[in-house]
Amino acid sequence: MHFCLTGQYTSRALNAILENPTTDRQEAARKLIEAAGGKLISMYSVAADGPGVLVIFDVPDPSMAPAISGLTVTAGTLQNVKLTRLFTQDEIKQVRQNAAKLRSSYSPPGS
Repeated sequence: MHFCLTGQYTSRALNAILENPTTDRQEAARKLIEAAGGKLISMYSVAADGPGVLVIFDVPDPSMAPAISGLTVTAGTLQNVKLTRLFTQDEIKQVRQNAAKLRSSYSPPGS
Protein backbone atom coordinates (compact mmCIF):
# COMPACT_ATOMS: atom_id res chain seq x y z
CA MET A 1 0.00 0.00 0.00
CA HIS A 2 1.25 3.43 -0.91
CA PHE A 3 1.30 6.30 1.57
CA CYS A 4 2.27 9.97 1.45
CA LEU A 5 3.76 11.48 4.60
CA THR A 6 4.24 15.23 4.86
CA GLY A 7 5.56 17.25 7.76
CA GLN A 8 7.74 20.13 8.84
CA TYR A 9 11.07 19.68 10.55
CA THR A 10 11.15 20.72 14.21
CA SER A 11 13.58 23.46 15.23
CA ARG A 12 15.66 20.77 16.98
CA ALA A 13 15.90 18.74 13.76
CA LEU A 14 16.70 21.84 11.68
CA ASN A 15 19.53 22.79 14.04
CA ALA A 16 20.97 19.27 13.77
CA ILE A 17 20.74 19.43 9.97
CA LEU A 18 22.48 22.83 9.94
CA GLU A 19 25.27 21.44 12.11
CA ASN A 20 25.79 18.70 9.52
CA PRO A 21 24.42 20.07 6.23
CA THR A 22 25.55 17.03 4.23
CA THR A 23 23.42 14.66 6.31
CA ASP A 24 21.41 12.30 4.11
CA ARG A 25 17.84 12.37 5.40
CA GLN A 26 16.69 10.33 2.40
CA GLU A 27 18.94 7.46 3.50
CA ALA A 28 17.54 7.72 7.04
CA ALA A 29 13.98 7.53 5.64
CA ARG A 30 14.89 4.62 3.39
CA LYS A 31 16.41 2.70 6.32
CA LEU A 32 13.29 3.21 8.48
CA ILE A 33 10.86 2.27 5.72
CA GLU A 34 12.86 -0.82 4.73
CA ALA A 35 12.96 -1.90 8.41
CA ALA A 36 9.14 -1.81 8.23
CA GLY A 37 9.26 -4.13 5.21
CA GLY A 38 8.56 -1.31 2.78
CA LYS A 39 10.14 0.63 -0.03
CA LEU A 40 10.87 4.34 -0.37
CA ILE A 41 9.30 5.52 -3.63
CA SER A 42 10.35 9.17 -3.53
CA MET A 43 11.26 11.94 -1.12
CA TYR A 44 11.13 15.68 -1.66
CA SER A 45 12.01 18.72 0.38
CA VAL A 46 9.25 21.30 0.61
CA ALA A 47 9.29 24.92 1.71
CA ALA A 48 5.55 25.47 2.21
CA ASP A 49 4.58 25.98 5.86
CA GLY A 50 8.25 25.83 6.90
CA PRO A 51 11.10 23.53 5.88
CA GLY A 52 9.75 20.04 5.57
CA VAL A 53 9.44 16.85 3.59
CA LEU A 54 7.05 14.91 1.41
CA VAL A 55 7.73 11.17 1.37
CA ILE A 56 5.94 8.57 -0.74
CA PHE A 57 6.46 4.99 0.34
CA ASP A 58 5.02 1.52 -0.07
CA VAL A 59 4.48 -0.89 2.83
CA PRO A 60 2.76 -4.29 2.66
CA ASP A 61 1.39 -3.99 6.21
CA PRO A 62 -0.81 -0.86 6.49
CA SER A 63 -0.24 -0.69 10.27
CA MET A 64 3.42 0.12 9.59
CA ALA A 65 2.57 3.49 8.01
CA PRO A 66 1.26 5.11 11.21
CA ALA A 67 4.12 3.45 13.12
CA ILE A 68 6.60 5.18 10.79
CA SER A 69 4.74 8.48 11.09
CA GLY A 70 4.51 8.26 14.86
CA LEU A 71 8.18 7.45 15.22
CA THR A 72 9.20 10.58 13.30
CA VAL A 73 7.06 12.67 15.66
CA THR A 74 8.15 11.03 18.92
CA ALA A 75 11.80 11.23 17.86
CA GLY A 76 11.37 15.00 17.58
CA THR A 77 12.13 15.10 13.86
CA LEU A 78 8.81 16.22 12.37
CA GLN A 79 5.75 18.15 13.42
CA ASN A 80 2.39 18.82 11.75
CA VAL A 81 2.61 15.40 10.15
CA LYS A 82 -0.07 14.23 7.75
CA LEU A 83 -0.29 10.64 6.57
CA THR A 84 -2.42 9.89 3.52
CA ARG A 85 -3.20 6.51 2.01
CA LEU A 86 -2.67 6.66 -1.75
CA PHE A 87 -4.64 4.45 -4.12
CA THR A 88 -3.42 3.17 -7.47
CA GLN A 89 -5.79 3.52 -10.41
CA ASP A 90 -6.41 -0.25 -10.29
CA GLU A 91 -7.36 0.03 -6.60
CA ILE A 92 -9.72 2.94 -7.33
CA LYS A 93 -11.31 0.92 -10.13
CA GLN A 94 -12.08 -1.82 -7.57
CA VAL A 95 -13.43 0.77 -5.11
CA ARG A 96 -15.78 2.13 -7.79
CA GLN A 97 -16.98 -1.36 -8.69
CA ASN A 98 -17.66 -2.10 -5.02
CA ALA A 99 -19.54 1.19 -4.62
CA ALA A 100 -21.68 0.38 -7.65
CA LYS A 101 -22.59 -3.01 -6.11
CA LEU A 102 -23.51 -1.40 -2.78
CA ARG A 103 -25.42 1.57 -4.21
CA SER A 104 -28.87 -0.02 -3.99
CA SER A 105 -28.32 -0.97 -0.32
CA TYR A 106 -27.88 2.61 0.91
CA SER A 107 -30.64 5.06 1.82
CA PRO A 108 -29.43 8.67 2.03
CA PRO A 109 -30.96 11.07 4.57
CA GLY A 110 -34.43 12.24 3.55
CA SER A 111 -35.23 9.27 1.37
